[in-house]
Amino acid sequence: MPEEEIPRKKGVGLPLAIFWFIFAYLYFVMVEWKLLSFNDFFQGVIIGKWLDFLIFSLWSIPSFYLTYLIASYNGEKSKLYGLRPVIDYLPIIRKPKGHVHFRQKLTWTILVLLIYFALTNVYLYGVDQTRVIDLFASFRAIMAGASGSLMHLGIGPIVTASIIMQLFVGAKIVNLDLTDDEDKAIYQGTQKLLVIIMIFVEAIPQVFGYLQPSNTFVNGLNSFAPGHGLFLAQLIIVLQLFFGSYLVFLMDELVSKWGIGSGISLFIAAGVSEAIFTGTVNWIPEHPQQPVSMLNPPSGCIPKTAYILQHASAAQLFGGGMERILFAPPNPVIALIGTTIIFFLVAYAESTKIELPLAHERARGARGRYPIKLMYSSNIPVILTSALLANVAMWSLLFWSNPALSRIPILGHDPLLGRYPTPQQAQMWGIRQTTPIGGLAYYLNRVRGLSYWLLPLLNPQAYAGYFIYQSYWKLLIHVLTYTTFMIGMSILFAIFWIETANMNAKAIAKQIQSSGMQIPGFRRSPAVLEKILNKYIPAVTVLSGAAVGALAAFADLIGTVGNTSGTGVLLTVGILIQFYEAMGREQLMEMHPVIRQFFE
Repeated sequence: MPEEEIPRKKGVGLPLAIFWFIFAYLYFVMVEWKLLSFNDFFQGVIIGKWLDFLIFSLWSIPSFYLTYLIASYNGEKSKLYGLRPVIDYLPIIRKPKGHVHFRQKLTWTILVLLIYFALTNVYLYGVDQTRVIDLFASFRAIMAGASGSLMHLGIGPIVTASIIMQLFVGAKIVNLDLTDDEDKAIYQGTQKLLVIIMIFVEAIPQVFGYLQPSNTFVNGLNSFAPGHGLFLAQLIIVLQLFFGSYLVFLMDELVSKWGIGSGISLFIAAGVSEAIFTGTVNWIPEHPQQPVSMLNPPSGCIPKTAYILQHASAAQLFGGGMERILFAPPNPVIALIGTTIIFFLVAYAESTKIELPLAHERARGARGRYPIKLMYSSNIPVILTSALLANVAMWSLLFWSNPALSRIPILGHDPLLGRYPTPQQAQMWGIRQTTPIGGLAYYLNRVRGLSYWLLPLLNPQAYAGYFIYQSYWKLLIHVLTYTTFMIGMSILFAIFWIETANMNAKAIAKQIQSSGMQIPGFRRSPAVLEKILNKYIPAVTVLSGAAVGALAAFADLIGTVGNTSGTGVLLTVGILIQFYEAMGREQLMEMHPVIRQFFE
């Protein structure tokens, strides 16, 4: 739809422009410059403050334009149709015109995976790596990235954009019918635009105290633009983060259209698998600068266990050595056992399904089955839940410690939202500065195994160090809140995902009807099929959401090797099983081309 054909109320532009001008004035007067009058405001823009105004304009002008496109749309469809002039020009990976052979798909998948691993080892230019504070430290394994690298943001912006769109469409705030091709195209295009916005939303705060430019880099830029070296350094870092994050988005599209499976799933599985392997067999001690000893054994589960068993005396072994092997971080044996248990539980759950018998309407004897898996909503709900938790952790830390955001009323430096230790407290207590010690962020923070919660609850005296910044009941409430939140939000996201991915009873009934199949003994009608499917799909959706949330929380409560989360282990097992099944389908289509039409 060309721009001139889009119906618009062009009169809304003037009120919006007035609103944005008043907002800009209030922003600079009340927040930045502390000026008193309009005359001072205009003089501030012209004299000495042009850079501040330029920075404000870089994000306010695009925001005004997008707001105008949405508000001015005057058609019968969703307001998001007003964004067509922007959506149509976003870069995309085009779909293949014909069938892509299995070897070619496998080649693209492996190539993208190699590029991903390479980018995780390309560090951001100009960043002082010794002062990097990872806002996603607790969720690094499932964010599919590496701290301080081009992949620093990982899949965070992509998943956050997906959460927002699913919530808006699922709650009917945005009126889109995803069974309609045009509405679905607008949904996908808007999500791509939202990914770009979220990259900047997550990247810009990173340069204020968390990804700090090195002094050498700033001084070099100061010689090029005196007085503006820090701003230019921060701008270059943000652009690098944008490049890396958008490249992840394009690689995800490339795998989805030209490869096997999903790019996001592939990156998650790759990152978690690497962490699990390292956590299991790593022979380097936890403190590499110190020699290997009983106080500093190898950090991998197997080397650590072997070293302690070989070098500990009987008195040491039964006086705390076995407890160190079984429960003490890093990578205790109980974490390896928990990881193995989750592997088999997920493999079993993935194979559990209900099969509805189907028969072809015309071809006598042609029968089939429609499987409704126990994990019907797949691993998407737990990905979205973890991404939501990662955003809560990031923004609570930013509102607590960022110089600008901490001044915002209500949210800024609010201990109810999240309280964090000072550098001195973090060093004294042996925790990271990014570890919440109070507020909402604390109660939603990931539980890190039995040694974090069960042993301190059973023996508070022996683990008194765990109660320096938390009380006995506070720790218990933390465990219960985290578990409940994981299960509850996974159920909610499962329901939203089934609706937005056209996997509800109505959509499945139409698919079965269009294929010429029907359930034997019932009248061939979409309404009848929908009624039968409604007996299973809603219940299985809730059950699958609760199951993946409970499995992820259970793995976190036990602990996992490699400092991965329970969510990461759960996702990786599910992704590998789905990847194996996808490879089987691709090979089947290569051997029997007639079957291809049932999958494409």
